[in-house]
Amino acid sequence: MFGDNFMEYKINLKKAREQNNLNQSNIADILGIDRTVYNKYENGYELIPIKHLISFCNYFNIRVDEIFNFNIQEQLPINKEFDVKIVGKRLKEWRKKNKITQDKLAKMLNTNKSVICNYEKGRYLIATPFLYQICHQYGVSADYLLGRIDKPQD
Repeated sequence: MFGDNFMEYKINLKKAREQNNLNQSNIADILGIDRTVYNKYENGYELIPIKHLISFCNYFNIRVDEIFNFNIQEQLPINKEFDVKIVGKRLKEWRKKNKITQDKLAKMLNTNKSVICNYEKGRYLIATPFLYQICHQYGVSADYLLGRIDKPQD
């Protein structure tokens, strides 16, 4: 569904970890998870949830866009506070600005409208592959949608 480019984020997880001379156990401790779980993220056996990806990026002071290999136009200050309601609000604003219905977005993501509605209402945090696909297909910053930067850069 997402192709090989999506799974390349695991390379960037490992690269950030190794550049800082940390092992997988160190990262697992930072994320509050078991090392075997982190190992699955870094090796692509499981998708890293957004909450862990944000914690990872906050620790290293890097952008989610960097992990996803998205082009970064300018270096903007990163907001490390995280609020699922802001994510929902930004997703909804972005969708409306681009004249995309919840039905169309749901179809593109191979899910249903109620999932999109729950994301937009801040009931659930958007799934990592859905965030990636939206940002990749429409050129919007993942960090913007996650409330980590204040400019969409789309």
